[in-house]
Amino acid sequence: MQLTVLKGNSNPDPGRRLPPWLKRPLPTGDVLRQTRSIVERSGVATVCEEARCPNLSECWSHRHATFMILGDICTRRCGFCAVDTGKPNAVEADEPRRLATAVAELGLKHVVITAVARDDLPDEGAGHFAECVTEIHKAWPECVVEVLPADFHAREECIRVLCDAGPEIYNHNQETVRSLSKWIRPAARYDRTLDVLRMAKQMRPDVLTKSGLMVGLGETREELYQTFVDLREADVDILTVGQYLRPSPTHAPVDRYVPPEEFDEIAAEARELGFLAVASGPFVRSSYNAADVYEEIERKRKD
Repeated sequence: MQLTVLKGNSNPDPGRRLPPWLKRPLPTGDVLRQTRSIVERSGVATVCEEARCPNLSECWSHRHATFMILGDICTRRCGFCAVDTGKPNAVEADEPRRLATAVAELGLKHVVITAVARDDLPDEGAGHFAECVTEIHKAWPECVVEVLPADFHAREECIRVLCDAGPEIYNHNQETVRSLSKWIRPAARYDRTLDVLRMAKQMRPDVLTKSGLMVGLGETREELYQTFVDLREADVDILTVGQYLRPSPTHAPVDRYVPPEEFDEIAAEARELGFLAVASGPFVRSSYNAADVYEEIERKRKD
């Protein structure tokens, strides 16, 4: 397969001006307001707000939300992430119940639960995460639960606690290629992420595993392709690829804006490796249209 190096900026000043394909109108309406009201009433943070996701309005207008448990202060500082770093607050014991109530009120068919890294806790938050999964399944059995935790330092006992709770999807993002990983995720490890995904699949073969990457940070297509190979060797089922957008001037700069047609090429290369589903596009995020990706796999299983 002929692979191309990602050379040069598609935009002359990527830190200040967005190309046309990254501009779109913001949805409004009653459903958006109702979703915001239910989310606020739950008292549970959302990564939609904390990470300043560009898809917030679109997702909330369709009653899709990605909840962020265990508070809104992270014990790690990543070069791409807008979530605050510092000393986290105490874990709120009733958060799983409040989260489940919000999911049921929204009538979600698919919910993504992520969390800040909680390296300060003995189990790094795995038990609390598992309780959230259990409470949602009890309150709203129709809902597919996708978890997106930190790496738990690849501790088998932590990963097992969460897997045993029975999420339908175990998601853990690789984020970037090996050469950029230490710079972008200084507290994480490229190979540790692969270990986490491999262990989750070994513990629960019936659970779909998923991982995502950002592009536009300075990676090459060769590096990107090798990362896809590494993820498939870890038996990852679902892949997402999206454009990195700089949250603030203090975060890692954008090297280039990748045009939509290149995302299509990336998706085609990834699919050839055998992923069950691939979502690749400028606005794709790990949790964006997660329900559609899951339903695509379910349709393939039935055919």
